[in-house]
Amino acid sequence: MSTQTTAAPKSTRSKITVRTLQQRKDAGQPITMITAYDYTSAVLADGADIDVLLVGDSLGMVVLGYESTVQVTMDEMIHHCKAVARGSRTSLLVGDLPFLSYQITPEEALRNAGRLLSEGHMEAVKLEGGIAMAATIERIVTAGIPVVGHIGLTPQSVNLLGYRAQGRTAKAARRLLDDALAVERAGCSAIVLEAVPDRLAAHISQQLTIPTIGIGAGNGCDGQVLVYHDMLGLFDRMQPRFVKQYATLAAPIQDALRSYAREVRDRSFPGAEHTYAIPDDEWNAFLTGLDGEE
Repeated sequence: MSTQTTAAPKSTRSKITVRTLQQRKDAGQPITMITAYDYTSAVLADGADIDVLLVGDSLGMVVLGYESTVQVTMDEMIHHCKAVARGSRTSLLVGDLPFLSYQITPEEALRNAGRLLSEGHMEAVKLEGGIAMAATIERIVTAGIPVVGHIGLTPQSVNLLGYRAQGRTAKAARRLLDDALAVERAGCSAIVLEAVPDRLAAHISQQLTIPTIGIGAGNGCDGQVLVYHDMLGLFDRMQPRFVKQYATLAAPIQDALRSYAREVRDRSFPGAEHTYAIPDDEWNAFLTGLDGEE
């Protein structure tokens, strides 16, 4: 019996690094980023030549079923980071620092950032916050760990800010620009702008020398990021305005599961083509209590 398998495509490009991202911005070449939470998603995204795989704390909602990202722990992040690292060969790997893993002291932030690299096999870390996080970013970067910033809608602050766009008044827009400039001065290699008006995001992108990655921030950023489960139509508990679904996979997956369950119940699966056989003589020897030759 022959078994046919379809292997996921493998990337043939060179390894992406934080330096590559800077070169992309300098050359005006858009950067692609997608979240990944396990080995399989990492293999598929890496094979599709996605530049950056973000092991986001969004896994709390789309993988672990939490109400928000706030419940995600360091141990959970490391567990998923390790799986993604095993599946990626060329994408840059960025791991989220979860809630309260970096906000208390810069030294604790450094220890946890180091864990994402040494235990989770990430190549950079991401954290939320602007001016208030500048000293923390600087401490991590000084130790040799690349940091990606994140301003605008910051999901770990959902209990304070809610899920709504940021920077929609002149004062708020100025504050976001100041935050962006502060994290750049602190040493960030890139910055995520989430749910920010498109004109403001484009202006910030022009003011910064480091790359900006937009999510709900318009086309003027240096790159874009989406959540894997959102863009594939696998998660419907939240559907932000800025998400484009490139596929709707939930329905065909559920259809396949229903077909499997139906065939098991009516005993049409497994069929002969899915079954291993024993030669008649060996079977007869078994029935008569004799040992067959090996």
